[in-house]
Amino acid sequence: MTQASLDDLAAFAAVARTGSFTRTATRLGTSTSNLSHTIRRLEARLGTRLLQRSSRSVATTEAGEALLATLGPALESIDGALDALDRTRGRVSGTLRLTATRQAYEAVVRPVLPGFIAAHPDAAVEVLIDYAHRDIVADRFDAGIRLGEKLERDMIALKVGPALSMAVVATPGYLAQAAPINVPSDLVRHRCINYRMTGAGTIYAWEFERGGQALEVRVPGPLAFNEPELMLAAALDGLGVGYLLDHEVAPHVENGRLVRLLADWTPPFPGFHLYYPSRRQMRPVLTAFLDAVRGRRP
Repeated sequence: MTQASLDDLAAFAAVARTGSFTRTATRLGTSTSNLSHTIRRLEARLGTRLLQRSSRSVATTEAGEALLATLGPALESIDGALDALDRTRGRVSGTLRLTATRQAYEAVVRPVLPGFIAAHPDAAVEVLIDYAHRDIVADRFDAGIRLGEKLERDMIALKVGPALSMAVVATPGYLAQAAPINVPSDLVRHRCINYRMTGAGTIYAWEFERGGQALEVRVPGPLAFNEPELMLAAALDGLGVGYLLDHEVAPHVENGRLVRLLADWTPPFPGFHLYYPSRRQMRPVLTAFLDAVRGRRP
């Protein structure tokens, strides 16, 4: 087996796992057309179709599924052997792939990057900012960072931040001309700044809890964003009522630009956790990153 054909097989496995040429090409640092050519070349060499393509999806054929069943463990074994070689040399190398929200990146990843890169010059870090709940195994991520209450049960999770809480906020100017907000149901009479969950394709329902009573309120409003930074900017511009993480709005509440509302309806919830699949032999680059994060934990 030549090195080129091994690369072709690895490319096929990556496309088969993600079900997307575009996403796989981005991860591999190549173009979609080059990746498609690689797969066609492999199929021609093997004399069989491995992937069934349509305008909307990519799926393995019966032959492709059979190849993937054998190829997946073999590629994992090769990765493990290379990682074991690095371990024997006490060397941390390779690319660490992480998926996180922007807030998680700022709170957990960004603070440790300078020290991590300085300590491990042969390592690289690739971060995908994403708000969808990705399958980190299928998408070949080493780890992800999400809120603790959103984690899948089969993952190993490391608490990497304090408990968080949400905050309902608006500018004094907006509140001066609007109806009072005393309970969550009052929000339906206001212009609210909504959050669009791109992964689920829906608008997020604001969550509240007090005295054991939990509520979800679908609020009206002319604005919706998929980035909290834009939601905060809209709230600061006086365009409506926002629902954001408390620590993001705290400086603006302290200086009087925003007023916090319904604080007794927004109790703390589990904060950020770094999670990864259970593996008997963890990659050295992930182990080193976990050590860096642990060293900074409060």
